[in-house]
Parts: sequence; structure tokens; C-alpha cells
Amino acid sequence: MAHILIVDDDETMRDALAEVVRDLGHSVCLAANGTVALELVERERERVNAMFLDLRMPGIDGLEVLRRLRERPGAPTVAVLTAHAMASNTIEAMRLGAFDHLTKPIGRNDLAQVLERMLASIVEPQPSAASVEPETLIGSSEAMRTVQKTIGVVADSDATVLITGETGTGKEVVARAIHEHGQRNRGPFVAVNCAAIPPDLLESELFGHTRGAFTGASAEREGAFRQAEHGTLFLDEIGDMGMAMQAKILRALQERVVTPVGGRPVPVQVRVIAATHRDLMRGVREGSFREDLYYRLHVVPIHLPPLSARISDIVPLAEHFLARAGTRKRLSADAAAHLIRYGWPGNVRELKNAMERVAVMVRGEYIHAIDLAFLQSERSGADPLLDWPDEDLPSALARLEEMLIRRALVHSNNNRTDAARRLNVNRQLLYAKLKRYGIEVSDEKGGEGEEGGEGMR
Repeated sequence: MAHILIVDDDETMRDALAEVVRDLGHSVCLAANGTVALELVERERERVNAMFLDLRMPGIDGLEVLRRLRERPGAPTVAVLTAHAMASNTIEAMRLGAFDHLTKPIGRNDLAQVLERMLASIVEPQPSAASVEPETLIGSSEAMRTVQKTIGVVADSDATVLITGETGTGKEVVARAIHEHGQRNRGPFVAVNCAAIPPDLLESELFGHTRGAFTGASAEREGAFRQAEHGTLFLDEIGDMGMAMQAKILRALQERVVTPVGGRPVPVQVRVIAATHRDLMRGVREGSFREDLYYRLHVVPIHLPPLSARISDIVPLAEHFLARAGTRKRLSADAAAHLIRYGWPGNVRELKNAMERVAVMVRGEYIHAIDLAFLQSERSGADPLLDWPDEDLPSALARLEEMLIRRALVHSNNNRTDAARRLNVNRQLLYAKLKRYGIEVSDEKGGEGEEGGEGMR
């Protein structure tokens, strides 16, 4: 049972609201104006859980009450009620921290739903998100573990790395991870988006220029290669670079020498990491990308899969982005299921933007599926097992676990040893899970396949 404060100068409205709140099983205290409301909050601050606040009242109006409550630690959750809703007071009320802005008269069901959401937003204080790393690689899917292992292997070398993947998959995050974990981490990390710079300026941006080299060159410019000396140069969207510029990049990579516009060759000590969302091999076949440059870049390839192929990483990434947004909001089970069902055409960048949006827009502590309604399109060709109804988190995780086991069995042709290897679990645990979920495996399609030792953990 919660304790609800109702603030309204209209006695009939106060009594009507109080009756509904009591019928819902909560206790009520009443205030006829803002001054009394503030006194009650101060006197009963440990008891008042939520407040329904009229906007227009004599003396201290609702907006002023909100302003004063905002200055107090542990203030109750407030829903504003008004018979005169206008853009100005709606915006100001939400800016001042109102949970919602409601128009009178309000129906019984609507009031019950709002109160339920208000009370659901009241939770124990959570640890501050200030210590969360600004950027980091998140993901325990098999694809991301492969990426992480490759980063560890190549970090200390000077080998050129080519990162491929759709737009928004996190290619620059991977490039920074290589730099930060490598022996060049004391040097600078310089990122250049080759698609964002006009072709006639790209040479100067990368290699620099001397004073007076062309009209407008009033001072000497080092260029990105020299700015990244003893560090890492990240060439993003290198697939959008013109053929003439490709030849100059190839020479710089082969000879470790750059020539500023209007100047003389200068040796450089820099590691180059390139990235693209394009199919460079196709570009080679079509004549839009140099084959020799492709192989010079493709020394160590790292491919980032789309987010829709990294189901197990979606929720951890979402929680990471919520923490980075400086919020204590959490995902409910139905919200997590909604995120998993969505196809994510914009990949990790779209997920990050979505979490930043709900961090601002959702007033409650928990984010629900309804708060993510702007993510409309469902995953194309989704496995029906993913389309689970609203349920608690253990049930949702069990469904996901069952789906992954069934998928591993299909891919391994019902060979349980191979399925266990794909799932990265030992056979005994897999057998227990098969029994738990009532999954029968026919020996006709591969049986146990247990010959030889597995050497599994």
C-alpha cells in the first residue's frame, strides 16, 4: 500500500480522486493548496510516495510547487492535473520533472494506470553510472568473442587492419580498442572519415600541405598521417576514396612516407587501421577500387556482424548505453523481448540512439515495451520462438536458452557433441538442458558423436 497526496483547490475533485485511490488499496492525504502540500511533504516525507497536483490554484500554483519539490531530495513522484492544458504549461511541467501531465476530467481506469506506473517508478537508489567507461566493446556472442580475440592478437603488432561491417556496427570502437590495448597506446589516435571530406581536400587532410601550396593555404598543415606519429591512424570509409587518392595511400602504406601538397617526402611511423561498409572485393572486380591497395589493407581482416545476428549482445548493449546516458533506468522483461525482436537496420548506433531517447523520455525507473513503440518493424524472418509474450526475466531467458539449443541441434544435424561445442558448454550440461526442456534428439541424425576426447571445459 502506498500513501498518495492529492492537491486540488476543488473539494469535489479532491474527494473524487481520493475515493478512486482508496478503492485501489492506497491511503490518501489531502491538500487544498500548494502551501499545505509543501508542508505535508516536509512533515511526511517518508510516507508520501506519489502526488496528484492541480496546476491552477490560488497562491502557490502547481508549477511553483514542482519547482520547490525539485530542490528537495527524495521528493515524491508527481502527476500534474489541469482542466486548462496548454503547450506552455505542459512543456514546463515536464521540464520541472512531472511524471505525466493529465487533462481533467480523468477516467477511473486512466487514473489507475497512471498511478500504477508512478509507483512502479519508485525503486531503491542504484550505484552511480559515473564510473562507466565512455566507450568499450560490449558483447559475449561468439562473433564478438572472435573479434575480441583477434584484437588481442594483433594489438601489439604494426600490421594493417581492415575492419568491415554495415554502417553503425561499431567499427571505430574496434579500431580504438586495438589502439588502446596495443604498444602504441601512448601515441595519438587520429580518425579521418574519408567519405565526409571533399576529394579535392582529402589529400591535404591526410598528407598536409606547405604554406602557399594552393589558394587559401596561409599556413603549413601537418596532415593526419603526421598527427598520428607513433600512434594510430584510422581511415574510416576508405571504400569511398577516389582512385587517384588510393594510389597515394598505397605508396604511403608501402614506403611509410607521405608527401605534403607542395612539399617534400616525409617519413612517418604510424599504424594504419582502415574500415568500410562497402564490399571492396566487388569494387576491385568493378574497377572502382585498386586490387593492390585491397591486399595491402587486408593484412588482418576483422568483420563485424550486424546487430540482428548478435541476439545475445542486444540487451547488454542496451543496458550499457542506458548507464552511459547517466540514468538509473532499467529494462523490463517485455522491453528486453521487444529489443530482441526488432531487426535493428541501423545496428549498434540505432540501439544507442534508442536508449538515449528513452533515457530522456521515460519518467519511470523501468522501461517497458510500450516505451519502445517507435521501434516498429519486426525482425525479418524471425524465429517464432523469439516472439514470446510478456513475462518475467527468468522465463524470457529460458525461452532464449531453449531457442539457442534447438538452433545448435539443427546446425549440428542433431549431433549433441557438436551442439555442445557450438554452445560452448559441456555435454553433461547440454543433456540436462535437453531433459529440462523436453527436447528429444533422434539418434538417426548423428547420434552422440562422442568418439575421442573433447577437451572441453
